[in-house]
Amino acid sequence: MAAAADGFRPLDEKSVVDYIKATPTLHAQLGNQLDGLVIKEVGDGNLNFVFIVVGPAGSLVIKQALPYIRCIGESWPMTKERAYFEALVLKEHGQWCPDHVPEVYHFDRPMSLIAMRYLKPPHIILRKGLIAGIEYPLLAQHMSDFMAKTLFFTSLLYHSTLEHRHAVAEFCGNVELCRLTEQVVFSDPYKVAQYNRWTSPYLDRDAEAVREDDTLKIEVAELKSKFCERAQALIHGDLHTGSMMVTVDSTQVIDPEFGFYGPMGFDIGAFLGNLILAFFAQDGHADNGNDRQAYKQWILKTTEETWNLFQKKFISLWDEHKDGNGEAYPVSIYNKPELQLLVQKRYMADLFHDALGFGAAKMIRRIVGVAHVEDFESIADASKRAYCERRALDFAKMLLKERRRFQSISQVVSAIQEIPAC
Repeated sequence: MAAAADGFRPLDEKSVVDYIKATPTLHAQLGNQLDGLVIKEVGDGNLNFVFIVVGPAGSLVIKQALPYIRCIGESWPMTKERAYFEALVLKEHGQWCPDHVPEVYHFDRPMSLIAMRYLKPPHIILRKGLIAGIEYPLLAQHMSDFMAKTLFFTSLLYHSTLEHRHAVAEFCGNVELCRLTEQVVFSDPYKVAQYNRWTSPYLDRDAEAVREDDTLKIEVAELKSKFCERAQALIHGDLHTGSMMVTVDSTQVIDPEFGFYGPMGFDIGAFLGNLILAFFAQDGHADNGNDRQAYKQWILKTTEETWNLFQKKFISLWDEHKDGNGEAYPVSIYNKPELQLLVQKRYMADLFHDALGFGAAKMIRRIVGVAHVEDFESIADASKRAYCERRALDFAKMLLKERRRFQSISQVVSAIQEIPAC
């Protein structure tokens, strides 16, 4: 296909080879051996082309943003500039947490193209591992590490206000993807919207109940306001279980194209909320050989450990750098240990409640909004799927409305465990 006036042309498996040949950085990454390249397009997400390139002397992944939402089609245009912001986030997050972010080899802004490290098998998308019932013993350790470092080091706890405002201004350009989140997470599920869907007819009344719940609408409006107005840290912006690739000893966070300076709780909530969705989906994947009960408890244990480890690591980073350039709580003012502890306690309590609220909103939108999750969608029996979804939806609605009554993640886990089977 010919290039557009802005230099963009969508690639396919054949033209990827020509692109690599014309890009010295890439054929060097492949050991300058381009004969026998194997290229496979694997983009199963909602937005982009993703090509795996494997050669005799090296490998890489090429990701290209399209000018529309792939899962909908050209009727829903979407800026290609999201690739620019994805590359920025990968580099920034990679600086602070290189163990859990794939290296970027090359970025081509006119082509909206990123080349990065190929996460070789046995890496798989975490969501698929959760569906298969695989335990990942280091997941809580790795994700708490990723979130603590990327959120702390891009916040005013570490930055001066001058550094922070410059960074915030750069990411204000990612407005279209922020607008998309505002629409699909905070607006569409609460009204009649063109692309909303659910497991019908089983959840027809449940979807209507969401649209009629005034208390829910008031609470989600507060969360939307925080999402739009609070430039707290450089967040991934889409940190669900489909945005990480894992093995039993590796966790790699990918796909940060929704990244911008926003509320920390949005990232934390996205991850915890998707773990809770996976918990509720397990009954739909149980069979005579495995009732998934032990695995459900592992998911809850991982959920609890993730927050507790995150909180511990985040506060540790805060303590370590309290005498640095961060201007949120300068030591010249917050100069007593007991005052520092009070500040940290309030900050973490607010962050915890933000995470619960955003996590609940992300759960709701995956059941009655446009983009659903494979955890539920892979349950073939529609009535069984709806049973799992309804339990998740009812819990999410309660959590969003009553999040402030929970003072610890163990209380949230206990509330899940107390839900009766029906």
